[in-house]
Amino acid sequence: MSVNGNQRVDLEVVANLIPPQSRVLDVGSGDGSLLELLQDTKQVDGRGLELSQRGVNECVARGLSVIQGDADKDLEFYPDKGFDFVVLSQTLQATRNPKLVLDELLRIGNRAIVSFPNFGHWRVRLSLFVKGRMPVTSDLPYSWYDTPNIHFCTIRDFVNLCEELGATVEKATALDANGQKIALSMPWWFWNFFGQQAVFLLKR
Repeated sequence: MSVNGNQRVDLEVVANLIPPQSRVLDVGSGDGSLLELLQDTKQVDGRGLELSQRGVNECVARGLSVIQGDADKDLEFYPDKGFDFVVLSQTLQATRNPKLVLDELLRIGNRAIVSFPNFGHWRVRLSLFVKGRMPVTSDLPYSWYDTPNIHFCTIRDFVNLCEELGATVEKATALDANGQKIALSMPWWFWNFFGQQAVFLLKR
C-alpha cells in the first residue's frame, strides 16, 4: 500500500496497523486524509470527530462521516468498545487533558493508535540549547505564540503515561527525520533521541 507523496508518512504506518473492514473512529480527523486512505484501501467502517468547522467541511466534501466535536469534552458520549480501533493522529499534544483523552480512547476502542511529534528529538534539543528558543521544525511548524500544541511530550513521556493508565504497548514505531522506521531492536533512549515522530498501538 502506498501513500500519496503529499500525505504525512505516519498515515501509512497507522493504516498498516488496521485490518480490512474494521470499525474505526478517527479523533482529530483534520482534512480526512487518514479516513479516506482507510476507506479506499481497507474498506473500513469509518467515523470521525474534528474540532474545526473547516476540517469537518473538507471531510464531508470527501464523502466522509465526520462530525464536529472536541476530544477533550465529547469522547465521553461514545460507548465502551464501540470501535475496533480509535485513532488519534498528531493531535494528542493539542488536547487540554492528554491523560483523560488517552484514557477515553482506550475505553472506546478495542485498541487505540496514537501518533505524535517527539519533543525529545535531537534537533529540538539542539535548537533549544544553541538558540535558546522554542524550536520550529517540519513536525512542529508553529511559533510558540500561535501554536495549537499545548502539551509537548517525548516518546519516553508517552511510554510512562501508558504505564500509568495500565495500557499495553502492542506495537510501536519511531520515524526519523526522513520518515524511515527506526529498528525495533533499538532501546527507548535511542528512539527518544532520534525519532522525530512515533506511532503506538495500544490495548487495555
